[in-house]
Parts: sequence; C-alpha cells; structure tokens
Amino acid sequence: MFNSVSAYFSTFSALDYFLTFIDIAIVACLIYFAFAFIKGTKATRIIYGIIILAVVLVIGRILQLQTLNWVLSHLTLLIIVAIPVVFQPELRRALEKLGRTRFLGKSSQTSVNFDEMIHTVEILKKNKIGALIVIQRKTGLIEYTESGTRLDANLSTALLLNIFFPNSPLHDGAVIISGNTILAAGCMLPLAEEEFSLKLGTRHKAAIGITENTDAVAIVVSEERGEISLALDGKLDEDLSHKVLEEKMEKILKD
Repeated sequence: MFNSVSAYFSTFSALDYFLTFIDIAIVACLIYFAFAFIKGTKATRIIYGIIILAVVLVIGRILQLQTLNWVLSHLTLLIIVAIPVVFQPELRRALEKLGRTRFLGKSSQTSVNFDEMIHTVEILKKNKIGALIVIQRKTGLIEYTESGTRLDANLSTALLLNIFFPNSPLHDGAVIISGNTILAAGCMLPLAEEEFSLKLGTRHKAAIGITENTDAVAIVVSEERGEISLALDGKLDEDLSHKVLEEKMEKILKD
C-alpha cells in the first residue's frame, strides 16, 4: 500500500505541487474572508441554521430515515433558491467592496473641505441641533440623493446651519456631500438591520445603514445629548471630541 501511494505521488511534478498549494491557499483565503465579512451580521445566524440542517441531513442518510430524507431533500432545494434572496444585502456589499479594491484601479476621490464641515458640526453640537451628514467617497450615492432635494451647492457652514435649523423643511433628512459640493439634503437612508442600544435614534441607525451598504462616512449630531458620532463600515464611534473627530476625518478622507 505504501508503495502504491508513493508511486501515485511520484507522478506529480514540482509545478503540480505548487499549483495545488496555490489552489488550496486561495480557497482557504476565500473561506476566511467570507466568514470575516459576515461575522456580526444576520447572515451568521442563517449560516448556523444551514449547518444544523446539513448535520440533520447527514444523520438522516446514515440512519436511513426515509420521511426525514424526503422532507430535507425538498427543503435543500428551497434553501438553494432562497440563498441569493436572503443574502442579497451581504452579496451586494461584498461585490461592491470587491469592485473598489485597489488592484482594479484606484478610483478618483475628490478632496473634501472637512475643516468647514467640522466647524459646522461643532456649532451644531454646542446648540444641540440634530444633524446627519454623509460624505461620499468612491461609491456613488445617486440613489440616495434622488430621495431628497437636489442642491448642487458649494459647501459652507452657513448653508449647512440653515439646512439643519430646527423645523426647517430639510432638517430631518440627511445631507449628502461630494467633495466641496452639497449634492442634496433631506435624503432618506437605509436603516441598520442589526439591534443596537436603545439610546441610538433614527439618525444613528441611518448613519450605520448607509455605511454598511457603501464606503461613505457619516457624521451624526445628537440633539438629545449634544454628542458627535462617526459611522464607517457599519460601525459607530460615539461621543467624539473635536480633536478626535478631526483626526479621524483627516485619516479617512485622505486614505
């Protein structure tokens, strides 16, 4: 037996071994990044459910449980059909992130006058005026700008303060900025689907939601607590000081 195995492996050249190693390494990396990507999302619980069904299916086949096997065989077909629908948000995010990877070419990203923005945010914070500002990066946000009022105006503190002034028509929506241009105001954004602390309002959930679906960065000013939060990649940093916000924004927008 040992001689047969040795003879089998002797048929492989060094190139075959190298290609096999590369093949296994690529598959392992894909599996790792897939699990890392879905970690902490609702897709994790769905995958656990699929794994449990797979284990039950194997047990049913081993014990030859005919009725269970019949039910699970039809259920498996339904799961295969349903996967693209159930995982649509995750698949969309994954493909969108793949599309903006650097090896496919660096997309142009217009520089943003974040000093003007941070100055505005500080004024809003001191006066406890709620605000949600979304800064477009490489991913276009046209589908969200169309939900609001198109402005295409130069970025300025005066205009932002007027937009977020309490009881103004555009106060409750999000402002979307690209470069030094305010594209639109009063925009509707997707809310985060995960459960968060009860102290987080609609603005915070919208900030998390838009950064889950795109590479945009969102700044939130809480009118109840007068705190500044920063959302990026579906994660929220709360109660930031002026200096910390400035450092984070400079790093993000110049990346």
